[in-house]
Amino acid sequence: MKMTGNTILVTGGTSGIGRALAEAFHDRDNRVIVTGRRQALLDRITAERPGLIGLPLDLDDPSALPRLSAEVRSSFPELNVVIANAGISRPEDMSADWNVLDAQAIVETNIMGVLRVTAACLPLLKRQSNATIIATSSNLAFVPRADFPTYCASKAFLHSWLQSLRHQLRKIPVEVLELAPPYVQTELTGTQQASDARAMPLAAYVAEVMQLLELRVHPRDEVLVERDRARRWAERDGRYEATFAALNPS
Repeated sequence: MKMTGNTILVTGGTSGIGRALAEAFHDRDNRVIVTGRRQALLDRITAERPGLIGLPLDLDDPSALPRLSAEVRSSFPELNVVIANAGISRPEDMSADWNVLDAQAIVETNIMGVLRVTAACLPLLKRQSNATIIATSSNLAFVPRADFPTYCASKAFLHSWLQSLRHQLRKIPVEVLELAPPYVQTELTGTQQASDARAMPLAAYVAEVMQLLELRVHPRDEVLVERDRARRWAERDGRYEATFAALNPS
């Protein structure tokens, strides 16, 4: 992936990792379009950072993607990078009164949202000479937190699906990369996460990701910061049970 001169679409770009990545790429002279559900938040972000472009998008609404696709083809035909970052996370207790609607919402956003935005943008990306798809999974895809079962499973789905997408596009100049972040100081699970000392500072995470992308240090096309690696290889290294137990104390 080249680091400058791109036109980049970032879903879920109004907060957390998505916004930090959007700003980091914008700082490197890329044209960056961020999407989100709330127009007021998009307006505030684009006002704070002139040149950043905001487009409203609800990934849970299947009718929203055709509109996005038409607008991108019309206004940004040079689009060559898509960062599918939008995601939600909710705890679930299946031993109590479990509401499957929470799981359904996670699947719609974390799985179908990525598939829909990829389907909407892939025809345009295939026309470019240097294109990239980046999707945000999680290192919880490899060792789950049992109190977030559907969230972790949705990221495991993405890890598998991205491997298939990468293989199918192997003869087309569209690079497929996976971000699998560790626990990062964002508000993904609530405001307390943003200040949790156990979580990796957001700025440090994004700085390390940008460095890995620039140096092209992403074996198997997985962009793993140092904190990702122990959990990523826990099963291979014979540490799965201990790692699972540490994440899920009995």
